[in-house]
Amino acid sequence: MIFDVQEMNELNIEVIDGDRGKNYPHQDELYEKGDCVFLSANNVTSSGFKFDSLVFITAAKDQALRNGKLQRGDIVITTRGTVGNVGLYNDSIPYDDVRINSGMLIIRCHQGIYNEYLYDALRSYYFQQQIKQIQTGTAQPQLPKSHFLKMKIMVPPIDIQKRIASVIGNIDRKIGCNDEINKNLLEQAQALYKDRYIDLSPFYGKIPNGWHIGTVSEIIELHDSKRIPLSSREREKLDKIYPYYGATSVMDYVDRYLFDGIYLLLGEDGTVIDDKGFPILQYVEGKFWVNNHAHIITGKCGFTVELLYLLFSLTNVKFIVTGAVQPKISQANLNKVPVLIPDIIELKSFDSVIQPFFAQIRNLRAENNRLATLRDTLLPRLMSGEIDVSGIDL
Repeated sequence: MIFDVQEMNELNIEVIDGDRGKNYPHQDELYEKGDCVFLSANNVTSSGFKFDSLVFITAAKDQALRNGKLQRGDIVITTRGTVGNVGLYNDSIPYDDVRINSGMLIIRCHQGIYNEYLYDALRSYYFQQQIKQIQTGTAQPQLPKSHFLKMKIMVPPIDIQKRIASVIGNIDRKIGCNDEINKNLLEQAQALYKDRYIDLSPFYGKIPNGWHIGTVSEIIELHDSKRIPLSSREREKLDKIYPYYGATSVMDYVDRYLFDGIYLLLGEDGTVIDDKGFPILQYVEGKFWVNNHAHIITGKCGFTVELLYLLFSLTNVKFIVTGAVQPKISQANLNKVPVLIPDIIELKSFDSVIQPFFAQIRNLRAENNRLATLRDTLLPRLMSGEIDVSGIDL
């Protein structure tokens, strides 16, 4: 069975802009706490909504704004900067008052269009490729509303939409469950590290003999200068195989390099710390691309990559960040950060405790990669009618 292909403006949906008028919030009207969440680009990711860092507006400011207030069931898509990220504002979101910023659109579904199906369709490779072809702007990519309304999706009957959404939703829920387990594993490992090496609880708050306060330069290897650029032909061949880490909005003008192994990535410039001053980190394994906006780190003197991840995730580095317009953590400043360095026997002993945590994290990440591949392969075939959704039981 082949389903109809329709433009967005032919669907029974509303496409709603955010408020861009005189009451649009200024930076000094955004707060860490407040009455209404004001979404930023960081809150709408390629994996849906993410609320680990939020800003709020007051109730008075919320009431002064017109368009852009979310209702349960709405879909949000980013239209400026990182274009095409999508979030579904369903009952799992713990905030009742949420507004989009001016770089987003709200899609509100009505009869004949199931919101969870449309959410999956907007995330699909088929739709994302359309975005790449029609987005405007070079310095800051944009997806104008008029362009969005001309984009196309496949529209099966409503009962099949719901069935497809159920199948894809089951895969997404399993991925989300694995992510939560990994988050918990990291928190457990961090708690153990903090108790032993920051609070020094087993040692009554005193540094044991043989340990010393040193600097980061003593315990890390920086691989920034060891990047080996590939030819354009090699990159074209491998680009679709391996994951990419770095500032995607500047991929067009930075070199990318292929690494293989277990590494810690720490932001070098751009967004380098979170709102509390802790560094932006990624624990990666296998073959991966990375651009020149990250320090690529392994350990020495008994520090494994896993120990370094725990150390840096618990170390405030705001004091070494330079640059007002473009924040930066230089190699020189990173190397100067003071750290507690236990003796080699102690490090090996503690490393044996935390390695099972990270082994499980890697296993669940690998499972999530397989599930994501299954989802992304299955979805277009279900949407097109190539595969009969009634024959799938997940």
